[in-house]
Parts: sequence; structure tokens; C-alpha cells
Amino acid sequence: MKNPFSGNTKKIADDLFQKFEQMKPKADQVYAIHNNIRRMTNQFDAVGPDMKKVENFNVPNGDFPVPVRLYVPHNLSDETGPCLIYLHGGGFVTCSTESHDGLCRRLASGASLRVLSVDYRLSPQYPYPAGPEDCEAVLKWVLEGHGAEYGLNAGAVALGGDSAGGNMTAYLAQKYRDRLKAQILFYPLMQLVELKPPKPGPQDWLQIGVMALKFIEEHYVAGSDPQDVRLSPLFEKNLIGLPPAYVLTCGLDPLRDEGRAYARNMETAGVRVKYCHERAMPHGFLNFARAFPKGKKVPLDAADFLRETLQ
Repeated sequence: MKNPFSGNTKKIADDLFQKFEQMKPKADQVYAIHNNIRRMTNQFDAVGPDMKKVENFNVPNGDFPVPVRLYVPHNLSDETGPCLIYLHGGGFVTCSTESHDGLCRRLASGASLRVLSVDYRLSPQYPYPAGPEDCEAVLKWVLEGHGAEYGLNAGAVALGGDSAGGNMTAYLAQKYRDRLKAQILFYPLMQLVELKPPKPGPQDWLQIGVMALKFIEEHYVAGSDPQDVRLSPLFEKNLIGLPPAYVLTCGLDPLRDEGRAYARNMETAGVRVKYCHERAMPHGFLNFARAFPKGKKVPLDAADFLRETLQ
């Protein structure tokens, strides 16, 4: 298979592509693939901007308190201000606040706001709805004003996430549309019914996307109804009144069509949408900023959107 990145990126991008080529999976190897991606993130991501403060603590949630990480940029005062609650990607089975540290730092620094990154429970140990329940618990905690002591303004809250985190962001933005000021959807997984893109291309030949989605179906959905909008927010028909949205899709991503479709659906419903399509980028590139310079630029574009929207 021809390397679609050659000529467009530095040597490190070629090295990353070779690693993906070596990971041509069988159906029972997907969990190992996710663990490999976690290690690759550590190897290929760039360090994010320095912060005034980075603090880890737990948000109360019954028997399952939710670990979170708060990022406070240098130019913020101690007064409460706008915040972004961020839900990391990883197919509901891997990644963490640690794997998305660089991305959250870029968003916090670029938008000059606090970012609260959520370390929700993962499947297969904790299948659906554990992860979304953790994320909703953190969102409600902030919206009810409990985050004021950490500088989080309950009246100026944005919600964002990538991939699986984008899935949960989209649903929670639908449910809490009257209380959120903005939503960020980076290459979101918008539905769990159809596993293949409607128009497969060369970027889909490895079938990594299909294998990963089958694994998610078995170990995360785990018998629940994938038609439910809590699992497939693309199927929500009433999108009127959703908060303004920044939507990113990638040309080398099996999820590209559903992200684009959701952006169009929101626009049709009168929602303000800023849509960004990176034709030559793969799914997950925001975690590989050393390999893909766009991994540094796109978060700053989204940060501009957040800053303008929240002001």
C-alpha cells in the first residue's frame, strides 16, 4: 500500500505510518492495537505549553469518583472564568488524561481558559453506560457550581472531545443544550450501527476502523441498542438550540462521513457551526503533533472558536 503521507510530512510521519502498516490486525488483536496506539501517543506527541497550574483531583460520583485533571494557563487570574470540559478519545477502551495532556494544554493556552480533562471509566471492564455516566457526573458537577473553588464558571461551560469523546460530547450537548455555550467535536464517532464508511476508499483498505468498531460493539455497546441516541447521537432528530459547534473531520478517517453529516444536520437546524476538514490527515492525528504539524495548529483554531464564542 502506498504511503499517503510521503512528500507531505517529515520523516517522523513516515516512521509513524510504518508502525500502522505493521499493525494490520486480526479481529482478536484490536485491544492490543489500542494499547500500541497509547504507547505511540507518548512517542509521537509534542509537549504542550507550560501551565500556571496543573491539578489532579476527583469529582464525586457515588461509588465511582471520577479522576479529572485541571489545566490553568499563566495569563488567568484566580477569579472564576469560562472552562472547557474535555472528554478524551480512545475507542472507549484506552487513552486517558495523560495521553491527551498535550492537546488539552494547547486548548487551554490558545483559548486562555481552564480545561478540565475527564478520566472516565473504560471498557471492557466497565462497558456502556459507565463512561458516559462519569462524563455526565463531571458536567453536572460543574454546571451546578461545585467547580467554583477551582475557578470554573458554571455559566460559561463548553464541552469537547475527540473520537469516542466526541461521541459522548455530542450526546451530552444535546441533553444539556440550554446550559452549554459551545461544543468541540474532533473527528467524532457519531453512530455505532453501521461499521463501514458509505463510500470506502484506499484509506480504509487496512480495515482498522472496521475492526475497532467491531471491538467497540462487542465490549462497549455490549448488547445495548446502538440505535439509542446515547450511543449514536447522529440519529437525534431535534437539533434546534444546540450550542455553537466546532467540527473537525479528516480525509484519511473512516468516521469522516458521519462527522460531516452531523455538521450539516446542525447547520440545517440553525446551529452555528465552524466546520474544518483536513483532507490529508488520519484519525487521531491531534495526538501525534510531532509527526503532523497540523496537530499543533488545529487545536489553536478550535481555541480561537472557543474564545470568540465564550466571550
